Amino acid sequence: MSRSPLMPQRITRPSPPPAERPLPEEVPLALVYNGSTLAVMMGTPDDLEDFATGFSLSEGIVTCPADLGDIEVLRHASGIELRMWLPNNHAARLAARRRAMTGPVGCGLCGIDSLDQALRQPPALPADTLHLTPADLAAAMDGLRAAQPLHDETRAVHAAGFYIPGMGIIAAREDVGRHNALDKLCGALARGGISPASGAIVLTSRVSVDMVQKCAMFGAPCLIAASAPTTAGVALAETAGITLAARAKAGRAQVFTHPSRILTGTAQ
Repeated sequence: MSRSPLMPQRITRPSPPPAERPLPEEVPLALVYNGSTLAVMMGTPDDLEDFATGFSLSEGIVTCPADLGDIEVLRHASGIELRMWLPNNHAARLAARRRAMTGPVGCGLCGIDSLDQALRQPPALPADTLHLTPADLAAAMDGLRAAQPLHDETRAVHAAGFYIPGMGIIAAREDVGRHNALDKLCGALARGGISPASGAIVLTSRVSVDMVQKCAMFGAPCLIAASAPTTAGVALAETAGITLAARAKAGRAQVFTHPSRILTGTAQ
């Protein structure tokens, strides 16, 4: 008797072998100020002092690394605490940026409690003397691509780098979260005493409004990215005075805002 076409048919296939490849670590990272947890981010447990410093600066909690004092890294079975102690005069600033930010790495706005916080306007950047050429835009992306050992090993992380004309990528940081990679980079530059006005931040990721906010709070006048920006990201870059060059690949880029820093005009 033939089987009805409506009856399920059992098909036996051999199980695929388990994947064997390096994977990046992803753990909870708690940012604790004056004994109280402000945010918990999922991230890669490397360059943690840079991360704590950069997050504190880009979120407007402090204005310089010295305000944080010593950063204590406490490792637990469930994650890592980054403990910082702020001077009393920073209490109001901390309260203004208080969050309960437990969420996935792809979300940079988890837990904020008002629309004003989501679209907060950072101060406009002062005038600077930074100028780049289309060749610089290409060199910045190529340089960042060569500074991603964790990506080369895992193919599963983002990177942020800092490009100075004539010097190339002088610093780069990686993380499973694009926001974390940017915070780590900002922290590394601040701790090293490198002026954000001397070069451009370079990203492997898309440019959403929160990434532009962090760059503006840090004081970076130029942002170069491999992927496209959002409409809100472009609008904020325009009002903050940031030159935003995106879709920078194969020696070409699109400059969305403030093209005067690109010496030959808009790179197409």
